[in-house]
Amino acid sequence: MKKYAVLLLSLVALAFRPAEEKKVQVFLVGDSTMSEKPDRNKPERGWGMYFDQFFDGETTVQNHAMNGRSTRNFRHEGRWAKVMEQVKPGDWVLIQFGHNDQKKEDTARYAAPQTDYRKNLTRYVQEAKQRGANPVLLTPVGRRYFDEQGKRKDDHGEYPAVVREVAKSQKVPLIDMHEKSWALYSQLGEKGSRDLFWSYQNGYYQENPVPPAKNDNTHFSAYGAELIAQLVAQDIKKQNLGIASHLKPLAFTGKYAFDLPVVLQPSFRADTFNITKFGAVADGQTLNTEAFRKAIEACSQQGGVVLVPRGLWLTGPIQLKSNVNLHVQRGALVQFSNKLSDYKLIKTNWEGEDAVRNQSPISGYDLVNIAITGEGTFDGAGDSWRMVKKEKLSEGQWQKLVKSGGVVDEKATTWYPTASSLKGSLSPKIWVIPAGQTDVDYNRFTEVKDFLRPNMLSLQRCKQILLEGFTIQNSPAWTIHPLLCDNITLRNVTAKNPWYGQNTDALDLESCRNGLVEGCTFDVGDDGICIKSGRDEQGRKRGVPTENFIIRDTKVYHAHGGFVIGSEMSGGARNIYVTNCTFMGTDVGLRFKTARGRGGVVENIFVDGVDMTDIAGEAILFDMFYAAKDPVQVNGEAFAIPEIKAEPLNEGTPQFRSFRIKNVTCKGANTGILIRGVPEMNIKDIEIENVVLESKKGLVCQEADGIKLKNVALFSTETKPVLEVQNSRNIVMDNIRYTNGAELLLRVTGDRSKNVKLVNTNVKGAKEDVEFGKKVSKKVVTVSSR
Repeated sequence: MKKYAVLLLSLVALAFRPAEEKKVQVFLVGDSTMSEKPDRNKPERGWGMYFDQFFDGETTVQNHAMNGRSTRNFRHEGRWAKVMEQVKPGDWVLIQFGHNDQKKEDTARYAAPQTDYRKNLTRYVQEAKQRGANPVLLTPVGRRYFDEQGKRKDDHGEYPAVVREVAKSQKVPLIDMHEKSWALYSQLGEKGSRDLFWSYQNGYYQENPVPPAKNDNTHFSAYGAELIAQLVAQDIKKQNLGIASHLKPLAFTGKYAFDLPVVLQPSFRADTFNITKFGAVADGQTLNTEAFRKAIEACSQQGGVVLVPRGLWLTGPIQLKSNVNLHVQRGALVQFSNKLSDYKLIKTNWEGEDAVRNQSPISGYDLVNIAITGEGTFDGAGDSWRMVKKEKLSEGQWQKLVKSGGVVDEKATTWYPTASSLKGSLSPKIWVIPAGQTDVDYNRFTEVKDFLRPNMLSLQRCKQILLEGFTIQNSPAWTIHPLLCDNITLRNVTAKNPWYGQNTDALDLESCRNGLVEGCTFDVGDDGICIKSGRDEQGRKRGVPTENFIIRDTKVYHAHGGFVIGSEMSGGARNIYVTNCTFMGTDVGLRFKTARGRGGVVENIFVDGVDMTDIAGEAILFDMFYAAKDPVQVNGEAFAIPEIKAEPLNEGTPQFRSFRIKNVTCKGANTGILIRGVPEMNIKDIEIENVVLESKKGLVCQEADGIKLKNVALFSTETKPVLEVQNSRNIVMDNIRYTNGAELLLRVTGDRSKNVKLVNTNVKGAKEDVEFGKKVSKKVVTVSSR
């Protein structure tokens, strides 16, 4: 009896166990433009290889596409039957053929467009429907055929039109990839669209191929395949097909994985050029500048890798060339010379303006397909260049520095490494080159040369860049500075500078487009991750925003700001995604700074998943009154609160708008959130959600419009008030948590304050809920306690 009872209980348990939720399957059926590529050493890729990244975990993508297949031989080889065996009701089948159906000389593949091709497509659709699946027809992607005038040539004849007609007659969805792919090719142009195809990658491209050899304008590179997959996913969403509910969302309403930028990666030949073969000596005494130059020059002729093996390599400036990967092995230290005369004066850029500076230790201009990789280290000898403020050192450190040499200014507050450096500091902005000036008399700068510190790694107007794995430290000024560059990948790079290092930002992306920063570690004396786009009139005239960047999985230790936009942002910034970053001990966490006179629009900034500890200033800061000072007072220095008066709108009026910040925590800050706009141009449309901030002060919101806080905890020690709103309107604070027993929850002041709402919040936890300024009507504020 007991045995039967146990059996009965087991059966009951099985009956009530929740069934595993069935995953939706997406089957890809097509040719080589869609298929998997078994040889990963060859850069050809099919778009189906990248399609699954756009779907959630409840979706499985099976890529059955195969090179060389048409509607005819895909069936005859039994490949379609294998798909039908696995298809279940509710699954999706994406069908795309056409390239191989056109081959009249191949009877195994040819299918005439108006007869066999039409019949084959119709049969595929009908059989998928009979299995309860959802077929979707895709026109074939375009072949990249441009005529001599750079205009589109016919590439598929009647075939795309037949696909459209079958989709209409069978009443199934159509994704017109022929037109969508050609829209992409046309947007990029004849030359720009080459990057989408594998045979134009370094090592494969032939400038003038001898027949029968030719460049492949049909099959994609990894970059092209991912962009095509992205177009397919975007159209699924646009048409709101049933499978669209399984597209992978980002943390932000209306944003999906297919919205993220795709970055073109460099590729290199396997040929290796060891610097020792060009006379380099790893003794720390021999200056290897010429050996580096020769190795890079030799490598650039065909492309490849310049190898820096383990050892201490003393050198002067290194100038990169196209198609070269400078690979620094683990244990290699490239030590740049501390002899300042080894660096010549050049025309370059400094803090957003054309300027005369010393040549950077590492530089590249107008290059394509470049990389610096490996686990070695670059040291920029920055101590030989940088001034040091006394207030940033202990008395003992200061005395030791002064005794080491150099000179001190009249006030004895700043140390300079040379008299030339001190003299330069007394000549305000002597380095700036007026807009439009082309000729530069470098003799004018001889006496102040040492003051004109270079950025350590300077890349200007370069494309297809990879910086990966290395450590870069002791920079004279900014550490890594790409300017007007496209398609940048920065992965697992460490930047280290002394905390007192003046202007030693880790990364300054200026007027750059399309990039990925991931897995990096920064510990520096100025900003950590910084977005810029030029300064004032010169920046506005350049008019190139920094846009389309992913920044993720990066740690910032000491820095003025963890993630920063500005203050030189006159060309604007947009479409930047920051995720899964950690800031430990930075002066400010999320730092968005500008000033009147800058101009520029910063918009569409998305931050999700940032954790912070020991933030000396603000955890989250929007500031349109940036004064080019350290964000945290040093040795008792007091900053005056700016007097906020309206000024006329002009081209120099900056704009901050459309920021989305979610899932942020901070344990320890002076202020949780500070938003400070200007009367003539409020900071607008900021949403902050799911945030927990432990700080001295809570929220200060000045001159803002359209600010929404939802599910925000402000555990502040100063609670009179927790929330401060001044001259701001359309402010919604929804479900705010705060320190129990707070003196005052909300204070609203300023005659421009309107429509302030505090909703779904327990106001009874504070001794007083709302305090009104003298010019504020009680009608301005709505309080809805939960």
